[in-house]
Amino acid sequence: MKMEQIKEAASFIEEKLTMKPQIGLILGSGLGDLADEIEKAVIIPYDDIPHFPVSTVEGHKGQLVIGELEGKNVIAMQGRFHYYEGYPLTEVTFPVRVMKVLGCESMIVTNACGGMNADFKPGDLMIIDDHINFIGDNPLIGPNLEELGPRFPDMSHAYTPILREHAMTVVLELDFEVKRGVYAAVSGPTYMSAAELIMLRNFGADVVGMSTVPEVIVARHMGMSVLGISCITDMAIGETIEGITHEEVMEVAARTKPKFKALVREILKKSDDSTWAAKGGQ
Repeated sequence: MKMEQIKEAASFIEEKLTMKPQIGLILGSGLGDLADEIEKAVIIPYDDIPHFPVSTVEGHKGQLVIGELEGKNVIAMQGRFHYYEGYPLTEVTFPVRVMKVLGCESMIVTNACGGMNADFKPGDLMIIDDHINFIGDNPLIGPNLEELGPRFPDMSHAYTPILREHAMTVVLELDFEVKRGVYAAVSGPTYMSAAELIMLRNFGADVVGMSTVPEVIVARHMGMSVLGISCITDMAIGETIEGITHEEVMEVAARTKPKFKALVREILKKSDDSTWAAKGGQ
């Protein structure tokens, strides 16, 4: 992906805006309805934006929604892209590059995932503490965009500690039960075999999904602060695994939406601009 393409897409979007977005939101399967609550919204279909991929998965509307949410200027992806759709990771993460050029210093990334930790249950939310990249690829492979970040970015604090602690403070105030853990990303589109799930759990992962990690890598490459939230839609414990369909995943995500939306809104509401300023790994 070339810098000129990123700037061309950003310029196209910027021409339609009267404000500068501060926080990017990537909304996972079944969680995109939060974007419908954005006020003073400017809506731009992906297929109108130069060089943007197009989302092909059920539950992903395929548009940017830009406006105000709880007093913060946000740009929301109502639907994301996945490696399993056939896009290279440079294209999967292209919108994150564009968000940064538009002015975003922070990103909230969300997903639907399978729970491998026996203490979790369908419908739980989890603040992501760290991740394991098991996709077998990395969005930074290839020429480095020196204008945006270093050749060898540090991932020791992929998910910004200040944002994670802020989120957990909000959780306590809401009296929600929210988990914390490690997210393992795989390529998909198949759901994991029993042996693969046991392997991932033994490696230290609490949940498994097919997204999020590429976007986080690119965001951190550019110095953005990151908060990750997972919605656990099914249990994926190798010893007792049961079959799952995408429709069932969407059904649980839909049931969890009110809690998910309340949490994200409160995280935004109970923060000031300094909370979201990019602070590297701090």
